[in-house]
Amino acid sequence: MKKWILGVLLAASSCPAQNYLEQAQAIQSRVIGIDAHNDTAQRVLIQGVDLATQLPDGQVDIPRLREGGMHAPFFALWVPTYYKGAEAVRRTLDLRDAMQRVFDAHPDQIQMAITAGDVEDIVRAGKIAAVLTIEGGHQIDNDLAVLRMYYRMGIRSMTLTHFLNNDWADSSTDQPAHNGLTDFGREVVREMNRLGMLVDVSHVADKTFYDVLAASSKPVIASHSSCRALVNVPRDMTDDMLRALAKNGGVVGITFGPGFVNPKDAEALMARIGQQSQQEPNLMGKALDEYAAKEYLDGADRQSQTGTATVADVADHIDHAVKIAGIDHVGIGSDFDGIPNVPLGLGNVSKMTALTAVLLQRGYSESEIRNIMGGNFLRVMREVMGK
Repeated sequence: MKKWILGVLLAASSCPAQNYLEQAQAIQSRVIGIDAHNDTAQRVLIQGVDLATQLPDGQVDIPRLREGGMHAPFFALWVPTYYKGAEAVRRTLDLRDAMQRVFDAHPDQIQMAITAGDVEDIVRAGKIAAVLTIEGGHQIDNDLAVLRMYYRMGIRSMTLTHFLNNDWADSSTDQPAHNGLTDFGREVVREMNRLGMLVDVSHVADKTFYDVLAASSKPVIASHSSCRALVNVPRDMTDDMLRALAKNGGVVGITFGPGFVNPKDAEALMARIGQQSQQEPNLMGKALDEYAAKEYLDGADRQSQTGTATVADVADHIDHAVKIAGIDHVGIGSDFDGIPNVPLGLGNVSKMTALTAVLLQRGYSESEIRNIMGGNFLRVMREVMGK
């Protein structure tokens, strides 16, 4: 892998590739390192993995977070859309408990962050600052009281939809049902603003995106999306959406899923989304959890590197987002442990140095890379979650 990265850099520039890698390693050791989306909590709940050890598989653990310089990851408490109503709430609590067990077992290595200041303090203390998020508005069961209780549990962000529409917001991968946000959906956005929760527009339909911007009094984020001008999939953002997000003061986290960053991989991605969105088991409780665990474990190998996408494709999306939205509105949202395969050169979070090296080769300064690697998301966190 390292030889492949060196070859790419050597082909692109007269500057020795090793210099870029050495500079990248130094920069990644100094950045806050915010990755706005991973799905590693699933592994903790379903597989019982110990994040304090370097795991033989998967894409995220504490040692590899340190090696990659991503010191403040957002852990998504993702619940499949076939969990309905109170079952979705129960599953969210199971995931929250799983992450609490990580915090309790390793207080010297990882700690939950609920403000931007927490992120800075925890990272300064040499630990991983974990930000907890929800990935799907169905997880509040149409109840603002549930949303408020999640906030009291330390959850600081919510993606408004996932693969399917919920009762108050349209998803990018479902047929429109509400023409964007309903009145209750606008209440959700306003309550999140009031509480100090990040409103996340990844996965939402285009109309929902614009309705959110109209309803929100604070910057919003797209935690894990890329650029539709380069890859035409509905989860990616159009140039107009990128401009609107920048005007709002928000940030887009460029995602690493090959189908989002390379057009040759997009067809397989859309087929997979269609399959997932059709699954609606008529189960509850333990039986539903067993179904979800089997589905998860039967999924594609989290370490596979099939497909066409490379680290250069990810850098292309960063380039495009910077060109359209501006350097202050672009970050990282890998979707590690949630994507079935990864770009060549970015096999897991420890490989973030490879991306930084490509950005250096393309002329980004250290200060610009520091913003992309966390500074921009930290600014929004200060504005929304508090100092």
